[in-house]
Amino acid sequence: MAHNTPAIVILGNGSLATARRIQQVYPGAVIYGLVDRVQGADRTYSEFGATLRQIYQQDTPIIALCAAGIVIRTLAPLLLEKGAEPAVLAVAEDGSAVVPLLGGLGGVNVMAREIAAGLGIAAAITTSGELRFGTCLLNPPAGYALGDLALGKRFVSDLLSGESVRIEGAAPWLAKAQLPEDDQAQLAIHVGSAERAPSEHELLIYPRCVAVALSATLPELVASVRAALHEAGIAVQSLACLLAPATQMADPLLHQAAAELAVPIRFVAPASASEMAAQAVPQLLPPICVSEDLAIVVAPQPLDVEQIGRGRGRLAVIGLGPGAADLMVPAVKAELARANDVLGYETYVRMAGPFRADQVLHCTDNREEMQRARHAFELAASGRSVVVVSSGDPGVFAMASAVLEALHESSNPQWHTVELEILPGVSASLATAAQAGAPLGHDFCVMSLSDNLKPWDVIEKRLDLASQADLALAFYNPISRSRPWQLGRALEIVRQHRTPETPVTLGRDIGRPGQTLRIITLGDLTPEQVDMRTMVLIGSSTTCVFPRADGGTWVYTPRWYGEKPGG
Repeated sequence: MAHNTPAIVILGNGSLATARRIQQVYPGAVIYGLVDRVQGADRTYSEFGATLRQIYQQDTPIIALCAAGIVIRTLAPLLLEKGAEPAVLAVAEDGSAVVPLLGGLGGVNVMAREIAAGLGIAAAITTSGELRFGTCLLNPPAGYALGDLALGKRFVSDLLSGESVRIEGAAPWLAKAQLPEDDQAQLAIHVGSAERAPSEHELLIYPRCVAVALSATLPELVASVRAALHEAGIAVQSLACLLAPATQMADPLLHQAAAELAVPIRFVAPASASEMAAQAVPQLLPPICVSEDLAIVVAPQPLDVEQIGRGRGRLAVIGLGPGAADLMVPAVKAELARANDVLGYETYVRMAGPFRADQVLHCTDNREEMQRARHAFELAASGRSVVVVSSGDPGVFAMASAVLEALHESSNPQWHTVELEILPGVSASLATAAQAGAPLGHDFCVMSLSDNLKPWDVIEKRLDLASQADLALAFYNPISRSRPWQLGRALEIVRQHRTPETPVTLGRDIGRPGQTLRIITLGDLTPEQVDMRTMVLIGSSTTCVFPRADGGTWVYTPRWYGEKPGG
Protein backbone atom coordinates (compact mmCIF):
# COMPACT_ATOMS: atom_id res chain seq x y z
CA MET A 1 0.00 0.00 0.00
CA ALA A 2 1.59 3.30 -1.11
CA HIS A 3 1.21 6.38 1.04
CA ASN A 4 2.57 9.90 1.17
CA THR A 5 5.72 10.59 3.16
CA PRO A 6 4.56 11.08 6.77
CA ALA A 7 5.24 13.83 9.28
CA ILE A 8 6.50 12.76 12.72
CA VAL A 9 5.39 15.22 15.42
CA ILE A 10 6.99 15.23 18.87
CA LEU A 11 6.58 17.37 21.97
CA GLY A 12 9.80 16.76 23.86
CA ASN A 13 13.38 15.49 23.63
CA GLY A 14 12.34 12.20 25.22
CA SER A 15 10.56 11.26 21.99
CA LEU A 16 13.40 12.09 19.61
CA ALA A 17 15.14 8.70 19.74
CA THR A 18 11.88 6.88 18.91
CA ALA A 19 11.15 9.41 16.16
CA ARG A 20 14.55 8.69 14.59
CA ARG A 21 13.83 4.94 14.66
CA ILE A 22 10.53 5.56 12.86
CA GLN A 23 12.35 7.80 10.39
CA GLN A 24 14.46 4.78 9.44
CA VAL A 25 11.22 3.10 8.32
CA TYR A 26 10.27 6.20 6.30
CA PRO A 27 13.57 7.88 5.33
CA GLY A 28 11.84 10.89 3.77
CA ALA A 29 9.73 11.64 6.86
CA VAL A 30 10.20 15.03 8.53
CA ILE A 31 10.41 15.23 12.34
CA TYR A 32 8.63 18.29 13.77
CA GLY A 33 9.78 19.30 17.26
CA LEU A 34 8.25 21.84 19.64
CA VAL A 35 10.41 24.95 19.64
CA ASP A 36 12.54 25.49 22.79
CA ARG A 37 11.73 21.93 23.98
CA VAL A 38 13.24 19.76 21.25
CA GLN A 39 16.83 20.03 20.08
CA GLY A 40 17.76 18.26 16.85
CA ALA A 41 14.37 18.01 15.10
CA ASP A 42 14.23 18.53 11.33
CA ARG A 43 11.78 21.40 11.75
CA THR A 44 10.38 23.30 14.70
CA TYR A 45 6.85 24.49 15.43
CA SER A 46 5.40 26.72 18.13
CA GLU A 47 1.78 25.54 18.40
CA PHE A 48 0.92 21.83 18.43
CA GLY A 49 -2.75 22.13 17.47
CA ALA A 50 -2.26 24.50 14.54
CA THR A 51 0.67 22.46 13.21
CA LEU A 52 -1.16 19.13 13.42
CA ARG A 53 -4.27 20.53 11.71
CA GLN A 54 -2.18 22.11 8.95
CA ILE A 55 -0.34 18.84 8.25
CA TYR A 56 -3.67 16.94 8.23
CA GLN A 57 -5.23 19.41 5.78
CA GLN A 58 -2.25 18.91 3.46
CA ASP A 59 -3.25 15.20 3.29
CA THR A 60 0.05 14.20 4.91
CA PRO A 61 0.07 11.12 7.16
CA ILE A 62 0.76 12.00 10.79
CA ILE A 63 2.73 9.98 13.33
CA ALA A 64 2.28 11.76 16.66
CA LEU A 65 4.45 10.68 19.60
CA CYS A 66 2.02 11.60 22.34
CA ALA A 67 -1.23 10.50 23.97
CA ALA A 68 -3.95 9.43 21.52
CA GLY A 69 -6.50 11.66 23.23
CA ILE A 70 -4.53 14.83 22.47
CA VAL A 71 -4.44 13.96 18.78
CA ILE A 72 -8.16 13.10 18.65
CA ARG A 73 -9.23 16.32 20.37
CA THR A 74 -6.93 18.37 18.14
CA LEU A 75 -8.21 16.93 14.86
CA ALA A 76 -11.86 16.50 15.88
CA PRO A 77 -13.07 19.72 14.15
CA LEU A 78 -11.66 18.48 10.83
CA LEU A 79 -13.20 14.99 10.83
CA LEU A 80 -15.90 15.37 8.20
CA GLU A 81 -15.84 12.66 5.53
CA LYS A 82 -14.43 9.26 6.31
CA GLY A 83 -12.53 8.03 3.30
CA ALA A 84 -11.00 11.44 2.61
CA GLU A 85 -8.50 11.51 5.44
CA PRO A 86 -4.77 10.83 5.74
CA ALA A 87 -3.46 8.15 8.07
CA VAL A 88 -3.04 9.35 11.68
CA LEU A 89 -1.26 7.27 14.34
CA ALA A 90 -0.32 7.78 17.97
CA VAL A 91 2.97 6.21 19.14
CA ALA A 92 4.14 5.96 22.72
CA GLU A 93 7.15 8.16 23.50
CA ASP A 94 9.29 5.10 24.29
CA GLY A 95 8.08 3.21 21.21
CA SER A 96 6.19 0.61 23.24
CA ALA A 97 2.82 1.10 21.49
CA VAL A 98 1.55 1.99 18.00
CA VAL A 99 -2.13 2.91 17.73
CA PRO A 100 -3.79 3.68 14.38
CA LEU A 101 -6.40 6.42 14.93
CA LEU A 102 -7.64 7.66 11.56
CA GLY A 103 -7.33 6.74 7.91
CA GLY A 104 -8.59 3.18 7.75
CA LEU A 105 -9.12 3.78 4.03
CA GLY A 106 -5.80 5.59 3.77
CA GLY A 107 -3.56 2.71 4.75
CA VAL A 108 -3.23 3.51 8.45
CA ASN A 109 -3.13 -0.15 9.49
CA VAL A 110 -0.43 -0.91 6.93
CA MET A 111 1.60 1.96 8.38
CA ALA A 112 0.94 0.76 11.92
CA ARG A 113 2.36 -2.67 11.05
CA GLU A 114 5.38 -1.09 9.29
CA ILE A 115 6.16 1.13 12.29
CA ALA A 116 5.61 -1.71 14.75
CA ALA A 117 7.99 -3.93 12.78
CA GLY A 118 10.60 -1.17 12.88
CA LEU A 119 10.16 -0.81 16.65
CA GLY A 120 10.03 -4.57 17.30
CA ILE A 121 6.52 -4.58 18.78
CA ALA A 122 2.97 -5.53 17.74
CA ALA A 123 0.63 -2.86 16.35
CA ALA A 124 -2.67 -2.25 18.14
CA ILE A 125 -4.91 -3.04 15.15
CA THR A 126 -8.60 -2.91 16.09
CA THR A 127 -10.26 -3.05 12.63
CA SER A 128 -12.34 -6.24 12.62
CA GLY A 129 -12.04 -6.93 8.89
CA GLU A 130 -8.27 -6.64 8.84
CA LEU A 131 -7.87 -8.75 11.96
CA ARG A 132 -10.09 -11.49 10.53
CA PHE A 133 -9.04 -11.46 6.87
CA GLY A 134 -5.55 -9.93 6.92
CA THR A 135 -6.49 -7.21 4.42
CA CYS A 136 -8.77 -4.18 4.18
CA LEU A 137 -11.25 -5.05 1.44
CA LEU A 138 -12.50 -1.46 1.35
CA ASN A 139 -9.03 -0.11 0.65
CA PRO A 140 -7.64 -2.03 -2.34
CA PRO A 141 -3.98 -1.49 -3.24
CA ALA A 142 -2.68 1.01 -5.79
CA GLY A 143 -3.96 0.23 -9.26
CA TYR A 144 -7.43 -0.81 -8.08
CA ALA A 145 -10.56 1.17 -7.18
CA LEU A 146 -13.50 0.27 -4.95
CA GLY A 147 -16.90 0.44 -6.60
CA ASP A 148 -19.19 1.64 -3.79
CA LEU A 149 -18.04 2.34 -0.23
CA ALA A 150 -21.50 2.19 1.38
CA LEU A 151 -22.34 -1.18 -0.20
CA GLY A 152 -18.81 -2.33 0.60
CA LYS A 153 -19.30 -1.71 4.31
CA ARG A 154 -22.46 -3.84 4.31
CA PHE A 155 -20.64 -6.55 2.33
CA VAL A 156 -17.79 -6.71 4.87
CA SER A 157 -20.33 -6.76 7.70
CA ASP A 158 -21.98 -9.81 6.13
CA LEU A 159 -18.58 -11.51 5.81
CA LEU A 160 -17.81 -10.81 9.46
CA SER A 161 -21.17 -12.31 10.47
CA GLY A 162 -20.10 -15.67 9.00
CA GLU A 163 -20.98 -15.56 5.30
CA SER A 164 -18.60 -17.14 2.77
CA VAL A 165 -17.45 -15.52 -0.48
CA ARG A 166 -16.37 -16.41 -4.00
CA ILE A 167 -13.81 -14.41 -6.00
CA GLU A 168 -14.44 -13.60 -9.65
CA GLY A 169 -11.56 -12.15 -11.66
CA ALA A 170 -7.84 -11.68 -11.06
CA ALA A 171 -6.89 -10.11 -7.74
CA PRO A 172 -3.37 -11.18 -6.68
CA TRP A 173 -3.50 -9.57 -3.26
CA LEU A 174 -6.75 -11.36 -2.36
CA ALA A 175 -5.04 -14.72 -2.85
CA LYS A 176 -2.95 -13.89 0.24
CA ALA A 177 -5.96 -12.93 2.37
CA GLN A 178 -7.65 -15.31 4.79
CA LEU A 179 -11.12 -15.11 3.24
CA PRO A 180 -13.83 -17.77 3.84
CA GLU A 181 -13.98 -18.83 0.17
CA ASP A 182 -16.67 -21.05 -1.30
CA ASP A 183 -17.36 -21.41 -5.04
CA GLN A 184 -21.08 -21.64 -4.29
CA ALA A 185 -21.22 -18.62 -1.97
CA GLN A 186 -23.92 -16.00 -2.44
CA LEU A 187 -21.47 -13.16 -1.76
CA ALA A 188 -18.94 -12.42 -4.52
CA ILE A 189 -15.94 -10.16 -4.94
CA HIS A 190 -15.91 -9.21 -8.60
CA VAL A 191 -12.65 -7.83 -10.04
CA GLY A 192 -12.89 -6.48 -13.59
CA SER A 193 -13.20 -3.41 -15.79
CA ALA A 194 -16.70 -4.14 -17.12
CA GLU A 195 -19.50 -1.80 -16.06
CA ARG A 196 -21.81 -3.59 -13.61
CA ALA A 197 -24.89 -2.57 -11.68
CA PRO A 198 -24.21 -2.28 -7.94
CA SER A 199 -25.49 -5.13 -5.79
CA GLU A 200 -25.51 -5.66 -2.04
CA HIS A 201 -24.24 -9.19 -2.66
CA GLU A 202 -21.21 -8.09 -4.70
CA LEU A 203 -18.09 -6.16 -3.79
CA LEU A 204 -17.00 -4.49 -7.05
CA ILE A 205 -13.28 -3.80 -7.43
CA TYR A 206 -12.08 -2.22 -10.65
CA PRO A 207 -8.51 -2.56 -11.93
CA ARG A 208 -7.31 0.79 -13.27
CA CYS A 209 -6.36 -0.70 -16.61
CA VAL A 210 -8.02 1.67 -19.09
CA ALA A 211 -6.60 4.67 -20.95
CA VAL A 212 -8.59 7.07 -23.10
CA ALA A 213 -6.67 8.76 -25.93
CA LEU A 214 -7.81 12.17 -27.14
CA SER A 215 -6.24 13.57 -30.29
CA ALA A 216 -8.23 16.83 -30.00
CA THR A 217 -10.09 18.68 -27.29
CA LEU A 218 -13.72 17.66 -27.67
CA PRO A 219 -16.72 19.73 -26.59
CA GLU A 220 -18.13 18.57 -23.25
CA LEU A 221 -14.94 16.58 -22.78
CA VAL A 222 -15.81 14.82 -19.51
CA ALA A 223 -19.25 13.87 -20.75
CA SER A 224 -17.71 12.56 -24.00
CA VAL A 225 -15.25 10.34 -22.11
CA ARG A 226 -17.94 9.01 -19.77
CA ALA A 227 -20.29 8.33 -22.66
CA ALA A 228 -17.59 6.54 -24.66
CA LEU A 229 -16.73 4.28 -21.71
CA HIS A 230 -20.41 3.55 -21.11
CA GLU A 231 -21.00 2.65 -24.77
CA ALA A 232 -18.02 0.26 -24.58
CA GLY A 233 -19.37 -1.30 -21.39
CA ILE A 234 -16.38 -0.14 -19.35
CA ALA A 235 -16.68 1.21 -15.80
CA VAL A 236 -15.39 4.76 -15.36
CA GLN A 237 -13.69 3.59 -12.14
CA SER A 238 -11.29 1.57 -14.32
CA LEU A 239 -9.98 4.70 -16.03
CA ALA A 240 -6.29 5.06 -15.20
CA CYS A 241 -5.31 8.06 -17.32
CA LEU A 242 -6.01 10.25 -20.31
CA LEU A 243 -3.62 10.32 -23.26
CA ALA A 244 -3.14 13.52 -25.25
CA PRO A 245 -0.67 14.87 -27.81
CA ALA A 246 2.30 16.73 -26.37
CA THR A 247 1.28 19.78 -28.42
CA GLN A 248 -1.75 20.17 -26.15
CA MET A 249 0.19 20.03 -22.91
CA ALA A 250 -0.96 23.48 -21.76
CA ASP A 251 -4.62 23.08 -22.78
CA PRO A 252 -6.64 24.16 -19.71
CA LEU A 253 -9.74 22.20 -20.81
CA LEU A 254 -7.74 18.97 -20.79
CA HIS A 255 -6.42 19.60 -17.29
CA GLN A 256 -9.87 20.60 -16.06
CA ALA A 257 -11.32 17.36 -17.45
CA ALA A 258 -8.56 15.26 -15.89
CA ALA A 259 -9.19 16.90 -12.52
CA GLU A 260 -12.93 16.20 -12.79
CA LEU A 261 -12.27 12.58 -13.72
CA ALA A 262 -9.60 12.36 -10.98
CA VAL A 263 -6.97 10.84 -13.28
CA PRO A 264 -3.61 12.08 -14.59
CA ILE A 265 -2.88 13.09 -18.19
CA ARG A 266 0.06 11.53 -19.99
CA PHE A 267 1.40 13.18 -23.13
CA VAL A 268 2.63 11.33 -26.20
CA ALA A 269 3.68 12.11 -29.78
CA PRO A 270 0.82 13.63 -31.83
CA ALA A 271 -1.12 11.08 -33.91
CA SER A 272 -4.67 9.86 -34.34
CA ALA A 273 -6.41 8.77 -31.16
CA SER A 274 -6.19 5.07 -32.00
CA GLU A 275 -2.50 5.36 -32.94
CA MET A 276 -1.68 7.16 -29.70
CA ALA A 277 -3.54 4.51 -27.69
CA ALA A 278 -1.81 1.63 -29.50
CA GLN A 279 1.68 3.14 -29.16
CA ALA A 280 1.30 4.18 -25.52
CA VAL A 281 -0.31 0.95 -24.29
CA PRO A 282 0.61 -1.93 -26.63
CA GLN A 283 -1.87 -4.79 -26.15
CA LEU A 284 -2.97 -7.99 -27.87
CA LEU A 285 -6.38 -6.43 -28.58
CA PRO A 286 -6.48 -3.25 -30.69
CA PRO A 287 -7.84 -0.02 -29.17
CA ILE A 288 -11.56 0.63 -29.31
CA CYS A 289 -11.84 3.44 -31.84
CA VAL A 290 -14.88 5.47 -30.78
CA SER A 291 -14.18 8.34 -33.20
CA GLU A 292 -11.29 9.91 -35.04
CA ASP A 293 -10.49 11.93 -31.92
CA LEU A 294 -11.21 9.41 -29.13
CA ALA A 295 -10.03 5.84 -28.58
CA ILE A 296 -10.06 3.46 -25.60
CA VAL A 297 -7.41 0.91 -24.78
CA VAL A 298 -7.88 -1.81 -22.14
CA ALA A 299 -4.89 -3.58 -20.59
CA PRO A 300 -5.08 -7.01 -18.91
CA GLN A 301 -3.71 -5.56 -15.66
CA PRO A 302 -3.48 -2.18 -13.91
CA LEU A 303 -1.46 0.40 -15.82
CA ASP A 304 1.77 1.85 -14.46
CA VAL A 305 0.85 5.36 -15.53
CA GLU A 306 4.31 6.78 -14.80
CA GLN A 307 5.72 4.54 -17.54
CA ILE A 308 3.33 5.88 -20.21
CA GLY A 309 4.44 8.93 -22.22
CA ARG A 310 5.30 11.75 -19.85
CA GLY A 311 3.54 14.16 -17.57
CA ARG A 312 3.42 17.91 -17.85
CA GLY A 313 6.42 19.47 -16.18
CA ARG A 314 5.88 21.92 -13.36
CA LEU A 315 7.99 24.87 -12.25
CA ALA A 316 7.16 26.71 -9.04
CA VAL A 317 9.02 29.82 -7.91
CA ILE A 318 8.61 29.97 -4.16
CA GLY A 319 9.33 32.38 -1.33
CA LEU A 320 10.55 30.88 1.93
CA GLY A 321 9.75 33.97 3.96
CA PRO A 322 12.40 35.44 6.26
CA GLY A 323 13.64 32.04 7.49
CA ALA A 324 11.39 30.88 10.34
CA ALA A 325 9.47 27.72 9.46
CA ASP A 326 6.33 29.19 11.05
CA LEU A 327 6.42 32.06 8.54
CA MET A 328 6.56 29.79 5.48
CA VAL A 329 3.13 29.59 3.84
CA PRO A 330 1.51 26.11 3.62
CA ALA A 331 1.41 26.17 -0.21
CA VAL A 332 5.20 26.56 -0.28
CA LYS A 333 5.69 23.64 2.11
CA ALA A 334 3.45 21.47 -0.07
CA GLU A 335 5.39 22.47 -3.19
CA LEU A 336 8.71 21.57 -1.61
CA ALA A 337 7.29 18.19 -0.61
CA ARG A 338 6.27 17.33 -4.19
CA ALA A 339 9.43 18.58 -5.93
CA ASN A 340 11.85 16.37 -7.84
CA ASP A 341 14.44 19.15 -8.17
CA VAL A 342 15.20 22.21 -6.01
CA LEU A 343 17.30 25.08 -7.41
CA GLY A 344 18.62 28.20 -5.74
CA TYR A 345 21.37 30.00 -3.92
CA GLU A 346 22.86 27.43 -1.56
CA THR A 347 22.01 29.38 1.63
CA TYR A 348 18.34 29.53 0.67
CA VAL A 349 18.18 25.91 -0.51
CA ARG A 350 19.54 24.73 2.86
CA MET A 351 16.90 26.86 4.60
CA ALA A 352 14.19 25.03 2.62
CA GLY A 353 15.20 21.55 3.86
CA PRO A 354 15.22 18.86 5.05
CA PHE A 355 14.85 16.97 1.79
CA ARG A 356 14.17 13.39 0.83
CA ALA A 357 16.98 11.26 -0.52
CA ASP A 358 15.34 11.19 -3.98
CA GLN A 359 15.15 14.99 -4.28
CA VAL A 360 17.95 16.56 -6.35
CA LEU A 361 19.47 19.84 -5.13
CA HIS A 362 21.04 22.27 -7.61
CA CYS A 363 22.89 24.93 -5.58
CA THR A 364 24.44 27.86 -7.45
CA ASP A 365 26.02 31.23 -6.76
CA ASN A 366 23.64 34.08 -6.00
CA ARG A 367 24.80 35.94 -9.12
CA GLU A 368 23.74 33.19 -11.53
CA GLU A 369 20.03 33.98 -11.65
CA MET A 370 19.42 33.71 -15.41
CA GLN A 371 21.43 30.49 -15.73
CA ARG A 372 19.44 29.06 -12.83
CA ALA A 373 16.12 30.07 -14.41
CA ARG A 374 17.03 28.48 -17.75
CA HIS A 375 18.20 25.29 -16.04
CA ALA A 376 14.88 25.14 -14.17
CA PHE A 377 12.92 25.29 -17.43
CA GLU A 378 15.08 22.58 -19.00
CA LEU A 379 14.35 20.27 -16.06
CA ALA A 380 10.64 21.07 -15.99
CA ALA A 381 10.32 20.66 -19.77
CA SER A 382 11.51 17.06 -19.35
CA GLY A 383 8.42 16.38 -17.17
CA ARG A 384 9.91 16.94 -13.71
CA SER A 385 8.45 18.92 -10.81
CA VAL A 386 10.90 21.75 -10.15
CA VAL A 387 11.15 24.40 -7.44
CA VAL A 388 13.22 27.58 -7.62
CA VAL A 389 13.85 28.93 -4.14
CA SER A 390 13.99 32.56 -3.01
CA SER A 391 14.10 33.97 0.47
CA GLY A 392 11.31 36.36 1.41
CA ASP A 393 8.92 36.80 -1.50
CA PRO A 394 10.05 35.58 -4.95
CA GLY A 395 8.70 38.71 -6.61
CA VAL A 396 10.62 41.18 -4.41
CA PHE A 397 14.21 41.49 -5.67
CA ALA A 398 14.24 37.71 -6.18
CA MET A 399 13.87 34.88 -8.69
CA ALA A 400 10.35 35.37 -10.09
CA SER A 401 11.45 38.15 -12.44
CA ALA A 402 14.44 36.15 -13.72
CA VAL A 403 12.26 33.08 -14.37
CA LEU A 404 9.67 35.11 -16.29
CA GLU A 405 12.40 36.94 -18.22
CA ALA A 406 13.93 33.61 -19.24
CA LEU A 407 10.53 32.41 -20.46
CA HIS A 408 9.82 35.69 -22.26
CA GLU A 409 13.11 35.44 -24.15
CA SER A 410 12.70 31.77 -25.03
CA SER A 411 11.26 30.46 -28.30
CA ASN A 412 11.36 26.88 -27.02
CA PRO A 413 7.72 25.66 -27.17
CA GLN A 414 8.41 23.05 -24.48
CA TRP A 415 9.31 25.78 -22.01
CA HIS A 416 6.03 27.58 -22.70
CA THR A 417 3.96 24.45 -21.98
CA VAL A 418 5.49 24.00 -18.51
CA GLU A 419 3.01 24.60 -15.70
CA LEU A 420 4.44 27.73 -14.07
CA GLU A 421 3.32 29.09 -10.71
CA ILE A 422 4.68 31.83 -8.46
CA LEU A 423 4.03 31.17 -4.76
CA PRO A 424 4.38 34.18 -2.44
CA GLY A 425 6.33 34.43 0.78
CA VAL A 426 6.65 36.91 3.63
CA SER A 427 9.15 39.50 2.45
CA ALA A 428 11.94 40.75 4.73
CA SER A 429 10.43 44.24 4.80
CA LEU A 430 7.03 42.92 5.96
CA ALA A 431 8.58 40.53 8.49
CA THR A 432 10.65 43.35 9.98
CA ALA A 433 7.68 45.71 10.00
CA ALA A 434 5.56 43.13 11.83
CA GLN A 435 8.20 42.76 14.54
CA ALA A 436 8.21 46.53 15.08
CA GLY A 437 4.46 47.04 14.80
CA ALA A 438 3.21 48.69 11.62
CA PRO A 439 5.81 51.18 10.30
CA LEU A 440 4.57 50.43 6.76
CA GLY A 441 0.93 50.94 7.72
CA HIS A 442 0.35 53.62 5.07
CA ASP A 443 1.80 54.15 1.57
CA PHE A 444 5.42 53.07 1.37
CA CYS A 445 8.24 52.56 -1.12
CA VAL A 446 10.50 49.50 -1.34
CA MET A 447 13.94 50.10 -2.86
CA SER A 448 17.19 48.23 -3.31
CA LEU A 449 20.29 50.39 -2.78
CA SER A 450 22.39 48.00 -4.86
CA ASP A 451 23.57 49.51 -8.15
CA ASN A 452 24.60 46.12 -9.60
CA LEU A 453 21.56 46.07 -11.89
CA LYS A 454 20.65 49.77 -12.15
CA PRO A 455 22.68 53.04 -12.21
CA TRP A 456 23.26 54.92 -8.97
CA ASP A 457 21.85 58.13 -10.46
CA VAL A 458 18.50 56.32 -10.92
CA ILE A 459 18.60 55.27 -7.25
CA GLU A 460 19.29 58.85 -6.16
CA LYS A 461 16.42 60.21 -8.25
CA ARG A 462 13.95 57.65 -6.88
CA LEU A 463 15.12 58.27 -3.31
CA ASP A 464 14.62 62.00 -3.71
CA LEU A 465 11.14 61.68 -5.22
CA ALA A 466 9.98 59.04 -2.70
CA SER A 467 11.23 61.19 0.17
CA GLN A 468 9.50 64.27 -1.27
CA ALA A 469 6.29 62.24 -1.53
CA ASP A 470 6.54 61.48 2.22
CA LEU A 471 6.45 57.74 1.69
CA ALA A 472 7.75 55.40 4.36
CA LEU A 473 10.90 53.74 2.95
CA ALA A 474 12.15 50.16 3.05
CA PHE A 475 15.78 49.60 1.99
CA TYR A 476 17.01 46.23 0.71
CA ASN A 477 20.75 45.65 0.14
CA PRO A 478 21.57 48.80 2.11
CA ILE A 479 25.36 48.45 2.28
CA SER A 480 28.23 46.13 1.36
CA ARG A 481 32.01 46.08 1.34
CA SER A 482 32.08 46.97 -2.34
CA ARG A 483 29.84 50.04 -1.84
CA PRO A 484 30.27 51.30 1.73
CA TRP A 485 29.48 54.93 0.85
CA GLN A 486 26.06 54.51 -0.75
CA LEU A 487 23.93 54.26 2.40
CA GLY A 488 25.50 57.46 3.71
CA ARG A 489 24.63 59.25 0.47
CA ALA A 490 21.09 57.81 0.57
CA LEU A 491 20.62 59.14 4.10
CA GLU A 492 21.78 62.60 3.00
CA ILE A 493 19.00 62.65 0.41
CA VAL A 494 16.32 61.42 2.83
CA ARG A 495 17.35 63.96 5.51
CA GLN A 496 16.57 66.79 3.11
CA HIS A 497 12.89 65.87 3.50
CA ARG A 498 12.61 64.24 6.97
CA THR A 499 13.23 65.51 10.49
CA PRO A 500 15.95 63.94 12.68
CA GLU A 501 13.17 62.57 14.95
CA THR A 502 11.77 60.35 12.17
CA PRO A 503 11.55 56.74 13.51
CA VAL A 504 13.84 54.16 11.93
CA THR A 505 13.50 50.37 12.33
CA LEU A 506 16.59 48.19 11.87
CA GLY A 507 15.86 44.47 11.56
CA ARG A 508 18.79 42.09 11.19
CA ASP A 509 18.15 38.42 10.29
CA ILE A 510 14.49 38.72 11.23
CA GLY A 511 12.94 35.25 11.34
CA ARG A 512 16.31 33.53 11.74
CA PRO A 513 18.36 32.53 14.79
CA GLY A 514 20.05 35.52 16.39
CA GLN A 515 17.61 38.08 14.99
CA THR A 516 17.85 41.64 16.35
CA LEU A 517 15.45 44.57 16.17
CA ARG A 518 16.35 48.17 17.01
CA ILE A 519 14.21 51.30 16.94
CA ILE A 520 16.21 54.53 16.60
CA THR A 521 15.80 57.90 14.87
CA LEU A 522 16.95 59.16 11.52
CA GLY A 523 19.24 61.59 13.33
CA ASP A 524 20.99 58.74 15.13
CA LEU A 525 21.25 56.41 12.13
CA THR A 526 24.77 55.90 10.75
CA PRO A 527 26.01 53.46 8.07
CA GLU A 528 28.11 51.65 10.69
CA GLN A 529 24.90 50.36 12.34
CA VAL A 530 23.85 48.52 9.18
CA ASP A 531 25.14 45.55 7.14
CA MET A 532 23.91 43.60 4.12
CA ARG A 533 21.65 41.45 6.33
CA THR A 534 19.85 44.44 7.83
CA MET A 535 16.46 45.71 6.68
CA VAL A 536 16.16 49.49 7.09
CA LEU A 537 12.66 50.99 7.48
CA ILE A 538 12.47 54.79 7.60
CA GLY A 539 9.17 56.30 8.68
CA SER A 540 7.15 59.05 7.04
CA SER A 541 6.21 62.37 8.67
CA THR A 542 3.21 60.68 10.35
CA THR A 543 5.02 57.62 11.75
CA CYS A 544 4.62 57.34 15.54
CA VAL A 545 6.36 55.51 18.38
CA PHE A 546 5.29 54.65 21.92
CA PRO A 547 6.63 52.34 24.65
CA ARG A 548 5.70 48.68 24.95
CA ALA A 549 4.78 47.21 28.29
CA ASP A 550 7.80 44.87 28.01
CA GLY A 551 10.23 47.76 27.67
CA GLY A 552 10.50 47.87 23.88
CA THR A 553 9.00 50.33 21.44
CA TRP A 554 6.03 50.10 19.10
CA VAL A 555 6.28 51.81 15.73
CA TYR A 556 3.33 52.50 13.45
CA THR A 557 2.31 54.73 10.57
CA PRO A 558 -1.39 55.59 10.91
CA ARG A 559 -3.68 55.03 7.97
CA TRP A 560 -5.00 58.60 8.10
CA TYR A 561 -2.98 61.44 6.63
CA GLY A 562 -2.81 65.07 7.72
CA GLU A 563 -5.45 65.87 10.34
CA LYS A 564 -6.76 62.79 12.12
CA PRO A 565 -10.32 61.90 11.03
CA GLY A 566 -12.79 63.33 13.54
CA GLY A 567 -10.03 65.53 15.01
